[in-house]
Amino acid sequence: MGMRAPQRDDLIEAAAINHFELSEQDLQHLLPMMGPLFARLDRLDRLPEPAQPLRWAHRDPGQRPQPQDDPLNAILRRCAVKGAATGKLAGKRVGVKDCVLVAGVPMSCGSLMLDGYIPDRDAAIVTRMLDEGAEIIAKLNMDNMAFSGSGATSAFGPVLNPHNREHLAGGSSGGSGAALYYEGIDLTIGCDQGGSIRIPASFCGAVGLKPTHGLVPYTDIVGMDPTIDHAGPMARKTADVALLLEVIADPVPGAGRIAYRQELDKGIAGVRIGIVKEGFEWDGSEADVDAAVRRAAEAMAKLGARVEEVSIPVHRDAMHFASAVMAEGLAALFAQNGLVHHVKGPYNGHLARAFGEGLRMRGADLPPLLKLMLLIGTYLNRRYLGRVYAKAQNLRPWLRAQYDRALAHVDILVMPTTPTKAHRYDPKFDAYDEMVRGFATGNNTMVFDITGHPSLSVPCARSNGLPVGLMLTGRHFDDATLLRAAHAYEQSVAWERA
Repeated sequence: MGMRAPQRDDLIEAAAINHFELSEQDLQHLLPMMGPLFARLDRLDRLPEPAQPLRWAHRDPGQRPQPQDDPLNAILRRCAVKGAATGKLAGKRVGVKDCVLVAGVPMSCGSLMLDGYIPDRDAAIVTRMLDEGAEIIAKLNMDNMAFSGSGATSAFGPVLNPHNREHLAGGSSGGSGAALYYEGIDLTIGCDQGGSIRIPASFCGAVGLKPTHGLVPYTDIVGMDPTIDHAGPMARKTADVALLLEVIADPVPGAGRIAYRQELDKGIAGVRIGIVKEGFEWDGSEADVDAAVRRAAEAMAKLGARVEEVSIPVHRDAMHFASAVMAEGLAALFAQNGLVHHVKGPYNGHLARAFGEGLRMRGADLPPLLKLMLLIGTYLNRRYLGRVYAKAQNLRPWLRAQYDRALAHVDILVMPTTPTKAHRYDPKFDAYDEMVRGFATGNNTMVFDITGHPSLSVPCARSNGLPVGLMLTGRHFDDATLLRAAHAYEQSVAWERA
C-alpha cells in the first residue's frame, strides 16, 4: 500500500500542532506540492531495507507456562533459541527481560500495549550470547513498560518473591530476579533506568550489575531515554555475573576487553571502601536493612579493605535529576513511537509501528505511574519548552563530579541497595499508593543511572526471611573492582540463600 499524501485537513492539523495557521492562499500553494513530494517518499518507502540475517535459526517461540509451572509468575514465555555448540556460555540457559528483542519470540514489555508483537531481529546482546553458546529459554515478566520499582504493575500479573510469595520481587526486572530461583535458568538479563536491575536483585537475594553507562550496547532493547538506558547481567553468584558481562560488554576505552572473571580472586586487601552517610536512614528505611549493610562493610574490613564513612550531601536530592530526565525523556519517546531521532541508528521501524499502533489502541491500559510521568513530561516540554530537561542534562557532569570527588579517595561507595526489604503484595492495594511505594525503592539507585557509574547489588543478609541488598558503586568503567569486591564478600559469608 502506497503512502498517502496529506489532504487539506491533515495540513491544517499539522500546522496547529506546530503553533501556526494556514491561510486559504497557503493551502492553494501547498496542496499541489504534496502529490509529487509524497511520490518521492513512496519510492523510498518501497525500497527494501538491507537484510539482517539471523545467525542462529533454531527458534521455538514456545508459549506461556501454566501457573503451576511458574508459581512466581516470573516467566511470560518459555522459548528455545539455541546458539553455538561451543563458547563461554555453552550449556548456559538464559532468560531475558521481555523488553529485549529476540527474533521470532513474542514480546510485550509487560504491557497490553505491545502484546502480540513479534520482533524480526535480535538485540545485540542476544546475538553475543548466542554466539558464545547460550540458549535463550525464557522471556521474563516485568513491570508495565518498565516503569516501576515494585514488581506489581505487569499487565500479566505481579512477580512474586522467591523467598516469600506474600511479597513482591521488585521491579522493573522482577522476572529477571525471581526466575533465577527456578531450576533450569542459570543467568538472566535485566535493564535499568532507575534501579530496575538492582532493586529486584536486592528483593530476591540475587546479584545484579548495572554496568557503566555505554559499556553494554542497548541496541534493539525497548528503553526510556538513551542517556539512562542500561542492560546488565543478573545471577545467583557474582562469578556468573562476571561471566555474562564478559560476553555482552564492549571493550573498555583505553583498556580493551576485560577478562572480568580473572579479576575475581584478587581479593580486596587494601581496597578503600566509603560508607555513604546519606544512603542510610531515609524516611521509611528499615533499621534492619541499614544495620545489615553496615555489618557487611565491617566484614569487608576483616578481609583487608580499608573502610571509612564519607559524606556526599547531594545524594539526598539526586532523585530530582532522575525525575526530570525520565519524565521528558519518556514523553519524547512515546511521542516518537519509541524511536530516538537524531542519531545514526540502527533504527527499528518494525518496532516503531507496533509501538505507535499499540499506544493509540491501548494507551488507556497503561499503569498510573507511567501515565503520571507522561503527563508531567508532556506538560514540562510544552509549558517550559524543554528548559527543565536541558538543565537536568547540563547539570549531569556536575552531579557526577560530586561522586567522582568521593571516588578519588575511595575505590567503592557502599550503601543499602533499597531502603527496605521486599514489599508485601496486596492485590487490594490502591494503585496510586503502589505507585509511591514503588518509586521510593529507587532512593539510592536512581542517581547512578544519571551519573552512569557502575553499580552492583549483592545479597548481604536475611531478615525476617527476606534478603537485604548491599550496593557497591565504583568509578566509570571500573566494573571489575565491584565484581571483585562482591565476590570476596560473597565467599566470606554464609547467609542462607535457598
